Amino acid sequence: MERINALCQQYTSLSEADIKELRRTATYLSETTLYQSADVFIDVYNEVSQQALVIYHKPPQTMPSLYNEDVVGMEALLKNEPGVLRTMQTSLNSIGLLAVTQENCLIKQNIYPIRNEHRTIGVIIVEMAAEEEIKADLKKEELHNYGEIADVVKSTKQMDALFIDQIEEAVLIFDANGNLLITNHNAKRLYRKLGYRDNIIGMHYDNLTVDYTTFEYVLYQMKYKMEGSFTEEESTILENEIVENETTYLSYFFKIRKVWIESESRLMVIIQDNTEFKAKEAEIISKSVAIREIHHRVKNNLQSVVSLLRIQERRTQSSEAKKVLKESVNRIMAIAATHELLSKQVEDDVALRQTIEAVMYNFRHLFQSSDLIDMTLEVDESIMVSSEQMVTISLVINELLQNIFDHAFASNQTGSIKVLGTIENKLISITVTDNGNGYDVRQKNENSLGLMIVKSYVKDKLKGKIKIESSKQGTKTCFYFEQNTSDVVR
Repeated sequence: MERINALCQQYTSLSEADIKELRRTATYLSETTLYQSADVFIDVYNEVSQQALVIYHKPPQTMPSLYNEDVVGMEALLKNEPGVLRTMQTSLNSIGLLAVTQENCLIKQNIYPIRNEHRTIGVIIVEMAAEEEIKADLKKEELHNYGEIADVVKSTKQMDALFIDQIEEAVLIFDANGNLLITNHNAKRLYRKLGYRDNIIGMHYDNLTVDYTTFEYVLYQMKYKMEGSFTEEESTILENEIVENETTYLSYFFKIRKVWIESESRLMVIIQDNTEFKAKEAEIISKSVAIREIHHRVKNNLQSVVSLLRIQERRTQSSEAKKVLKESVNRIMAIAATHELLSKQVEDDVALRQTIEAVMYNFRHLFQSSDLIDMTLEVDESIMVSSEQMVTISLVINELLQNIFDHAFASNQTGSIKVLGTIENKLISITVTDNGNGYDVRQKNENSLGLMIVKSYVKDKLKGKIKIESSKQGTKTCFYFEQNTSDVVR
């Protein structure tokens, strides 16, 4: 009893009441005259390793034990003893399942749940030697299987035994008593993966179910629906004699369809293993959360850099240095704004309008003269860009606005800036216009770092083209590039 307490406290989160019930069960097994010729165990769920853990063992009274060593404290692995975890998971009995002991001996197990407060807290396992029985089963397996296939094909016109082996899902067909008549190769592979070692042909439905239902309940659902025992709503659900559900079993995810073949009193169960899909789905969600967190941290780090540059700007006396530092702050803020948007996005693609709005927001707050400049934005909200394009577009728009605020308007001069975004045949066009004083495009190209950045980014990163027109009436800069997103519209 002390070992039961110690093992449960170390490896489980069972309550004192649960452990007391396990001790009571162990006392009963120690005193009962049942199972005189079998090894009897109590196992619980090891929450650390996610396997079954032996906490009690009663050797047989009328014959030698199957075990030479003490196995209390050892684990019963899924690959060796599938019925143990199966019963813990489903709270259903597992009868006559083949298993392998910790000492590598073939045995047959009967497994029964131990319940407390409507929960399964452990299992009783009754084990018997099975060497000769297993050898006999192996010899007759193929003959038995093909014989049953022939019987089913002859009696059931709806089912082609050769056809079901071509189905990707696991297919199992049970007779009216719930015994497995026929199955396909994928079903055999699935149950081997679940730890079943013996031939599943002939096993009862209750030993094979992975969705916590018994054969009796399935009959209630399907076979007797025509007798009027169902409500109108239930009859509508079952009008095609098909029941479909999704379930988790241990670490597996299954989608299960059940079809009752009324004319032959056969139950067909189709199991689709979605475990890999669910795992990839969970991985994608996990990576998406991690990527969003990274974008958030990058944004915070960039804001720290901006704070340092602003401190440096306030301390320097050089007007030229102040100008360069301010331009650097604007560029970093443009990048930080894009990472802030990405940290809030679930999808990889971002709305173009959001991207440009973030940049224009910074300028409205950073430049004292922004109140004199009317800034408008006309971009179709359905236009999406990739996250990589988003960062580049932000920097290009930032440089163009920076150039306008620095050079297009004199001090205290009013004016307007318009940013237009359109798309046609997946070609995105962004136009930035102002009604400022204009400049010599050729001379500016040679001396302006900002325009050098703009042209380089449009050409090299967006794989696009840029066109600049400027006169005394204002400047118009247009760049266009091909959309690169997973979806054309949101």
